[in-house]
This record gives sequence, C-alpha cells and structure tokens, in this order.
Amino acid sequence: MKPLIIGTRGSPLARAQVEIIRALLRQANPALPVEVKIIKTTGDNLVDVSLSAAGGKGLFTKEIEEHLLAGEIHVAVHSLKDLPTILPEGLTIGAVPAREDARDVFLSKKYRSLDELPTGARVATGSVRRRAQLLARRPDLRIEEVRGNVGTRLEKLPNFDGMILAAAGLKRLGLDVTYQPLDVSVMIPAVGQGAIACEVRENDFATQEALAVINDAGTLACVEAERVFLRVLGGGCQVPYAANATIEGNELRLLGAVFEPRLRKTEVRGPKSDPLSVGERAANEIKG
Repeated sequence: MKPLIIGTRGSPLARAQVEIIRALLRQANPALPVEVKIIKTTGDNLVDVSLSAAGGKGLFTKEIEEHLLAGEIHVAVHSLKDLPTILPEGLTIGAVPAREDARDVFLSKKYRSLDELPTGARVATGSVRRRAQLLARRPDLRIEEVRGNVGTRLEKLPNFDGMILAAAGLKRLGLDVTYQPLDVSVMIPAVGQGAIACEVRENDFATQEALAVINDAGTLACVEAERVFLRVLGGGCQVPYAANATIEGNELRLLGAVFEPRLRKTEVRGPKSDPLSVGERAANEIKG
C-alpha cells in the first residue's frame, strides 16, 4: 500500500496537529502508512512583521498548497483559521475532525483575569480581531503586537501585563500554563478557530475516501457557516471579523461580529443541515 503523504508547517503546533490526524487515520485504518513532509511557508519567515501588515491569510498555507497541487503530497494539514475562505482552483477541504476548544484565553504572570487588569495595562496579541474586542471592552488598555509560535509568545509573557492566545494551541501542545478561558460573549473567536483542516485535490478521490472516516459532520457544518459568513463579508486577517458556530440539537447557531468602523453583532439560527444559508443570513444581517 502506498503511503499517504501529509504536508505541514514545521512549528510545534503544526506538528502536533499532524500527529492528531495521523492518530485518527491509524485508528480508522491501521494498515495505511502515513508519512509527513515539513514545508516552510512565507509566514514562518516573518517573525517581526504583523500578519495584517504582511497580507494576512494565506501566509501559512500558500507553499503547502503548491506542493499539494503539484502532487508532491496528498494532504495539506492546516489550522483552519489560517485557510483563506476561497481555496485555489482544484483544491477542497477533505475532512475536518472534531474541533478543540474554540475560545481565546487570557494569560498573565500578574493577574488572574482580564477584569483584574489595571487602567493602562499592556496586553499582547498579534490579532486585529482580539485587539478590537479588547478595546471595545476596555478602551484604556494598551494593546501591543506579539508574533511567533505559541512557545515564543509564552516566553514573552513576563514582558506584558497579559496576553491573549487560543485555547486550542495550548491544549494540543499539552502546555502546563494557567489561563482564564474567555467566553464568546467577551471574545468571539476567529473563523475556524480550534479546527484542523485536511485540504486535498478535488480529483484525488482515493485520498478523500481515506479522510472521510475522520471527518466530524457537526464541526464541518459549523466551520462552513463561519467561512461563508466571512466570505460574503469579504473579510480576512486585516479586518476584525469574528464568528463562532455551535450545534444545538438539530439547530446551528452562529454568532458573528464586525468591530470596525463600528461594532455590529448578529446571532442567527437555522438547520444544521444547511450551514451555508445560516452563514449567508448572518453576513447579510451584519451588512444591514
């Protein structure tokens, strides 16, 4: 049996995510050999430049997608939030496993919660979405740029009064750190946050069949609604859009927001069997 070759970035989190996919595939099909190919991306080389200034989404995916289109790998594994809402021609999402915690978290060496921060406290984040929501809640805060992978950011934590990171990354890396989870009413996550995308070629039906067993239908419906919401609004890393979808019975609930030039929020519910219409309705309500 020919091995299934997975392409990914070389960061510790990217490697951890590939191991999750490999373990799921091994559990579903123990006979399937899986190999991993590490690919360096543009985003990996930009250590001192903000993502929004550098062009946002696609910085961590473009080179991996090129290898996929060239047939050098069978699957590209990404953090779904890094994946542009419009994929290159010939590519599609083959599977999205069950989502990890989608929330953001607050970390600090000095304070137990976001609400404990004093006036003028310095909070680190590399996200315009997080920046906008922090300032909407606490205009007095000083929001400062921080870049690098999760480990690099944590090393810089003592330099600030607090920092905002994604819960999923901390959990997947198994890091023993204390943090305050931020409810979505306080900080709406990024589109696709906490989910892993397995990107494949549209005409590679054998790989799609191999991945189908690890797909989680509920997670896929949620991220499809979120991604449609973002696509209809034309958003990306440079604009503070946020969306989080959850399944409640047979219903899909989408909380979406835009924070500039003014705060606009919406909550839309619809059948989980039709996530695209839920995402479109939410985006159209925001457009108003």
